[in-house]
Amino acid sequence: MTLELNLPSRSSWERVAGVDEVGRGALFGPVVAAAVLITPEQGRTLAQLGVTDSKQLRPRRREELAQEIRAIALEVQIAQATVAEIDQLNILNASLLAMKRAILALTIAPDGCLIDGNRAIRELPIPQETVVGGDRREMAIAAASILAKVWRDAEILRLASTYPQYDLAANKGYGTAAHRQALQAFGVSPHHRLSFAPCRAQVPPSVKQSRLIE
Repeated sequence: MTLELNLPSRSSWERVAGVDEVGRGALFGPVVAAAVLITPEQGRTLAQLGVTDSKQLRPRRREELAQEIRAIALEVQIAQATVAEIDQLNILNASLLAMKRAILALTIAPDGCLIDGNRAIRELPIPQETVVGGDRREMAIAAASILAKVWRDAEILRLASTYPQYDLAANKGYGTAAHRQALQAFGVSPHHRLSFAPCRAQVPPSVKQSRLIE
């Protein structure tokens, strides 16, 4: 797919923040969001470099492009929602919270925000537009998808040495067969999402009540 450079059509939005999250379906670790603030001209430069949906890129290429994005964009910010927040708020609300935090961390005010998905961020004091499949359609969101993915992967790899039994270096916290087998064999770690069924099944009721809102 060819990424659409839709920014110039928004005549009043010269500085646009693209926002995306990663880690929504994982069993382990935070959900991470990135906000990337760019102008239309910077968007065209990123397109020429090959910025696209992070899922279409190899890990090394994502890391290379993440550095390029940081060098070119007006500003980038990374934010997260913790495992405890995911368990208390649910993964959708935690994802929206992480995205809101990333936007509000920007020190340069955007003229508007492009949010990946179909859910608007509540009480955001900046104009916003949701874009389904935004990481394939909007350069600012594609750039955010790369930064969020690179940051979260690095965080999971940092934790992998502490929790080698879960094969985190390979699965990045997602529920592969090996990861689910490890949960059955070793139980959960403090970084597992107890509100997700494969993790919840391995936790005593007293622990569940301390982390979850029923």
